[in-house]
Amino acid sequence: MSHRAVCGIDFGTSNSAIAVADGGEPYLIKVENNSETIPTAIFFPEIKGSGPHFGRDAISRFTGGEHGRLMRSLKRLMGLSIMNKPTRLNGQSIRLSDVVKIFVQNLKDRMDQVTTQDINDVVMGRPVHFNDNDPEGDALAQQTLEKIALDVGFKNVEFQYEPIAAAFAHEAKLSAEKLALVVDIGGGTSDFTVMKLSKSYIHKADRREDILANTGVRIGGNDFDKNLALKSFMPLLGMGTTYGKKKLDVPTAHYFDLATWSKINDLYTFKTINSIKTILHEAHEKKKYERLLEIVERQNGHLLLAKVENAKIELTANLVYNQDIDFIEEDLYAQVSRAQFEEAIDIEYKKIITCINDCLAKAGVKAADISLVILTGGSTEIPLLRDHVKRVFPTAEISEENKLSSVALGLAYDGIRRFGRR
Repeated sequence: MSHRAVCGIDFGTSNSAIAVADGGEPYLIKVENNSETIPTAIFFPEIKGSGPHFGRDAISRFTGGEHGRLMRSLKRLMGLSIMNKPTRLNGQSIRLSDVVKIFVQNLKDRMDQVTTQDINDVVMGRPVHFNDNDPEGDALAQQTLEKIALDVGFKNVEFQYEPIAAAFAHEAKLSAEKLALVVDIGGGTSDFTVMKLSKSYIHKADRREDILANTGVRIGGNDFDKNLALKSFMPLLGMGTTYGKKKLDVPTAHYFDLATWSKINDLYTFKTINSIKTILHEAHEKKKYERLLEIVERQNGHLLLAKVENAKIELTANLVYNQDIDFIEEDLYAQVSRAQFEEAIDIEYKKIITCINDCLAKAGVKAADISLVILTGGSTEIPLLRDHVKRVFPTAEISEENKLSSVALGLAYDGIRRFGRR
């Protein structure tokens, strides 16, 4: 009896990966050069018939000054009506759901280049909630992803919660049963699972009795970027300043859009530019407000937010960091501190902690019962969150392997269980 080749796709808000199981242990496909993960980014050059480009290549082309449109964080729009609205890309009208399809097709093409078997079966990852308190949106998001998977050539599509998939990826290495808490904090969502894990459970046909609880909240790294941008970067562009004889506060809507990965492209309109110019005429701190105009006119919003993201990452190891933003003007820096960052994300942090506590409560267990904590997703690197986990679960083993790819591996393990053998 031969094994049926299957795969797992982790289409993430910030990063994506694909893993294959074709007879042995699941393994990750190199999806961009020698990397087993790829930033979930796609760049459409202005030149008709050129591109698109994906991942690091997409980001470097855009930040390097090549004219075109960069798309990121599309997963955050899943389940919303905007996914079916057309946008102009590379001289043609295209729906955002079709942009996602182009990206997923690239992942499948990479897999097809290195696998010897036709793979028709896929387990797609999904957050516990695509959108909070929106079951219809959740269902629509999964339906959209399922249609995309079928459109790119898969014949059988199943879904698994991402934190459960991360647990499956770690299960094969366990020597004894563990009661595990999975903490999955990605770019768009934070998801948690309490689950019984054991190497002897891997091939169980039904794992429902092992999964004690799932919770999730629509908070992730993109939100942390947004809050840090508003706290430490946007004041350099005039946020918080005034204009006119009555000393009115300058409008904040443009700053919030500029700080949100999925909304940046919406700023690049004549209407936005004209509204900024109108206020600039009466601005009391013109130099700062001119910076906002320059970013919008030059369509440098993604470049600015990439600088914010880098500052966030640097604060993992540094208490204070001076982030250059000299693409706006020479010798311009934003000084950021870990204390500022933690203050900026305090509300989101507390919601995440509440969600973890809710997961334990739903599972009917106490923190002391947890023997393994699995950290996955890039945002689990944030010291504030890591320190909380270590403080609340002092006796638990902390596993941090393959933070950006464990979900894809776990989905492939789940594919073996779901689709079985020939």
